[in-house]
Amino acid sequence: MLSAYCLSRITVDQETGTKEELAIYIKTNGVHTDIVLPTRSEQIDWSKEIRFSDTHLKDTTYSFLAMGWGDKGFYLETPEWSDLKASVAFKAAFALGTSTIHATYYSRMTESETCKKIQISKAQYSRLIKYISDSFQKDSDGHFINIVTHANYGKSDAFYEATGSYSLFQTCNTWANSGLKTCGQKCCLWTPFDTGIFAKYEK
Repeated sequence: MLSAYCLSRITVDQETGTKEELAIYIKTNGVHTDIVLPTRSEQIDWSKEIRFSDTHLKDTTYSFLAMGWGDKGFYLETPEWSDLKASVAFKAAFALGTSTIHATYYSRMTESETCKKIQISKAQYSRLIKYISDSFQKDSDGHFINIVTHANYGKSDAFYEATGSYSLFQTCNTWANSGLKTCGQKCCLWTPFDTGIFAKYEK
């Protein structure tokens, strides 16, 4: 806990001398940080892999896609904290489980204390695209693997098999923080919590 506090307070500064060419967002539900990207840009159309048809609504008009990485047991078996099982918590804490990416489509983003806009360059976005794409498991044809489940959080989200294992040292927020670091944005040296990330974007 002491390491988490101290290392999250050490700031990795934003790259300098770059253009502001498109907007991404970071969004938190109070515990978990998502990286939010435009659904389509000249560099990538995420809906080709995170298909609208994988969601309940199948609405093709959504403009933004939020993605978060985490423990599969937490995502699929723990809709509320009251549902948390000791076995799920133990596996997650000690990297004994598998991971998943939770993807949620949104029609718009509104800046707030829990949703921050970040302007980045196309070159930086290319690095972020690779980082996120590499976090997905792929099938033999190189496509993201959808997890068919009834554990969806809403009508515009879906789950996908991911790489890596969740642990006390590699959390959903660590993944998001590393994504920001990869694309040259202000972030923590290391953090397991969302508060460390969002402290960097307080006005």
